[in-house]
Amino acid sequence: MHTELTDSQRAMCAAIARFTKGELVSVARDLEQRDVSLSHEWMKRYADLGVLGINVPEAYGGQGLSHFDAVLVVEEFAKISSAVAMPVFEANFGPMSALVHFGPEELKKRVLPKVCAGELIVAVTMSEPDAGTALTDLKTRAEIRKDRVVINGTKRWCSGAGHAGGYLVYCRMSEAPGATGIGALYVEKDTPGLRFGKREHLMGFRGIMTADMYFDNAEVPVENIVLPAGNFKKLMEAFDLERCGNTTMSLGIAAGAFETALKYVQERRQFGKSIVDFQAVQIKIAEMAMKVEAARLLLHKAVLDAGSGLPTTLASSMAKCYANEIVREVTGTAMQLMGGYGYSKQFDIESKLRDAWGWGIAGGTIDVQKTNIAAALVGRRFDQRK
Repeated sequence: MHTELTDSQRAMCAAIARFTKGELVSVARDLEQRDVSLSHEWMKRYADLGVLGINVPEAYGGQGLSHFDAVLVVEEFAKISSAVAMPVFEANFGPMSALVHFGPEELKKRVLPKVCAGELIVAVTMSEPDAGTALTDLKTRAEIRKDRVVINGTKRWCSGAGHAGGYLVYCRMSEAPGATGIGALYVEKDTPGLRFGKREHLMGFRGIMTADMYFDNAEVPVENIVLPAGNFKKLMEAFDLERCGNTTMSLGIAAGAFETALKYVQERRQFGKSIVDFQAVQIKIAEMAMKVEAARLLLHKAVLDAGSGLPTTLASSMAKCYANEIVREVTGTAMQLMGGYGYSKQFDIESKLRDAWGWGIAGGTIDVQKTNIAAALVGRRFDQRK
């Protein structure tokens, strides 16, 4: 695995870092305080920067670059906050993964260029009241009636619900039980029969809309079928790439917290000297740096090994699991090093710590990733129902 950045990648990262640290810090604090999503004006700024659809083929309005390039960019945004990074994550690693790799050509031409231009946000909706980790227990049903698909059911914990303009909906599309009957549809926000529940207020993820979605005989054309029943395996393959996006969000939060703490311990003085001169502080800083770098290497290995394709479940679950664990540890240590300043809402560490816990729940919990890892290592799935 060759992880050294090219000159163009270094220049790209430096340019993105100047933008995020120069313009987005105040934006992130505003989104945090008001708990609102990034505006359409900022989405256009992102599009002008070329950060939406970095790894989307040029034929669909993207940059045509690698997954590796995309994680480099997403990390810089995530260092600032989850709210300012979320649109970049979704446009590169969210539901775009399934659309790019498996969506029908007409749908890709209709949707992807709008996402890359900052004109459309697409969110994924998978979980249901009785189907979160047990995703194959989905009950939301899509029935094909001639040239239309009629959808009925309830989806839960959709990040972007009501804010995004389009949704990749995982649903049951045949009478076949379990995974065999599951496929996915693309549904526009203004589809008749679709409504959104009350906004959820979470511990973290302020600035990211989360709500239930209700389908009551909602209809879309059959052309909106992304994958018909029987393609659950492909949906999960695409989700392996989305896991890498989740990993990058965790990594970015941890890296941002580490950078803040490293600067603070060199500036903060107690007992007549900088607190970094105390050995206990040095040990904590060293441990934080090792954890961040190890998470970064696992992520880079997952996307580099995948090339232009999709990463393995083993690689993506290892990367996500580790990053989800260390981001909680790193943000907690950063808060402890900064004392009252870390605990104050006047600064950014306390919001990073709250967001850190969310990423280890979203997209498959930490323990589920460990089950995925064990299954990949022994070469078989474990039946949790027995």
